[in-house]
Amino acid sequence: MWALVVVVGIIIYEVFTRRVFRSPHVWTYEIITFFYGFHFMILAAYTLLHKGHVAIDIIYLRFSPKTQAVLDLCTYLFFFFPFVIILLYVGFDNAVASWATREKTLTARLPLVLPGMKTVTPIAALLLLLQGFSIFYRRLFFLIKGKAL
Repeated sequence: MWALVVVVGIIIYEVFTRRVFRSPHVWTYEIITFFYGFHFMILAAYTLLHKGHVAIDIIYLRFSPKTQAVLDLCTYLFFFFPFVIILLYVGFDNAVASWATREKTLTARLPLVLPGMKTVTPIAALLLLLQGFSIFYRRLFFLIKGKAL
């Protein structure tokens, strides 16, 4: 949530300097994009916890709870975990390379902005993986024991 406060502050600054001083800044758009990306990525696991991601439940809701658990386990095994593991692997490689080369953007010359933002991807993927394991374990427990955890 606090990332959005930073985004709003930068937007207000940009609008004020552009309208009042007739001096727009290119770097503000980049920083706004980075902070919004941070906000989006870091909340992925929280959104998964509260079932806030987009889902098409037209057919799924017609199945019994046990069948739903089997479907959840299959989709997590074959789609969710491979995707998140690849995201973690690629994100980690990109973050390490960004820190090693001290990567900078063309407009925002702040030294830690781009490597810091690229580090958010593996952190978000790790949080998403942990939340996925939690849901997977709960669904497996329900399938085996017949009651929710």
